[in-house]
Amino acid sequence: MRTEEFAAPPGADRSFSAFLDSLPDVLVAADFRAVVNAIVAAHDLQRGVIVMLGGHIVKTGVATLLIDLMNRGIITHVAMNGSGAIHDYEIARFGATSEDVARGLVDGTFGMADETGWGMNQAFTAGMRNGWGMGEALAIALRDEKDLAHPEMSLLLAADRLGIPCTVHAAIGAEIIHQHPAADGAAIGDTSHRDFRRLAGSLPSLHEGGVVLNLGSAVIMPEVFLKALTIARNLNDRKPIGFTTCNLDMQQHYRPRMNVVLRPTSAGGKGYEITGHHEIMVPLLTWSVVTRLESSSRT
Repeated sequence: MRTEEFAAPPGADRSFSAFLDSLPDVLVAADFRAVVNAIVAAHDLQRGVIVMLGGHIVKTGVATLLIDLMNRGIITHVAMNGSGAIHDYEIARFGATSEDVARGLVDGTFGMADETGWGMNQAFTAGMRNGWGMGEALAIALRDEKDLAHPEMSLLLAADRLGIPCTVHAAIGAEIIHQHPAADGAAIGDTSHRDFRRLAGSLPSLHEGGVVLNLGSAVIMPEVFLKALTIARNLNDRKPIGFTTCNLDMQQHYRPRMNVVLRPTSAGGKGYEITGHHEIMVPLLTWSVVTRLESSSRT
């Protein structure tokens, strides 16, 4: 550890860029800078920046920051587990989401909201009928709703508006909408499987410079990503390689470490693990990327 790597206290320049530069150049602070720089470089090189997420990213109120990165053309694909889609759908339609699981479990009312279960399952049925993916089907269903509470805060609708793939990867029986009488296993499987293929189709954009971020999904997205990656490499002469991955979560787990950080980058590239709460780390990451992009555009 050299003294020039030490953190700097607040000086005359109190900008966010100065704060970012003030971080000590060691351990996870250095890793964080490396991930930010990799995202900026991927954008400059027009490589893929694929963001995979779990439900807590929406529940903690940071989806709006990802939408900003989508609007700026930085994120090229959003992939989420089923709970992420449920929370996003409820925010768009009703302006609120989540519930007291323990209290609802006592009397069997947990997850039994009729509007969510009916609306989303009807979207999947329409998606199977029309050959849509699960994310696409949900976005179309939301567009058809007359009185949305907050459409501007929906990842599904932002992706639809911008023409960015937004895929949803279901785990049957793990999501509250599968409790609803309208749930159709064939429709859930058909639309989610179509989205799995779409995710695999986006992965070649990672080759030599892309970035994959896994935000808060401990099981589903790491497992889906690994299988989609082997399809992409099977069909593209062992590519993509040479990309950056990062698992950012409140605590580190086996599957993200193996299936996002280590195995995908063993043939070339670099994987990182950053531990922290979403409501702090996602804003920090977003502000850092935007600051670095604006700084590079001025030079």
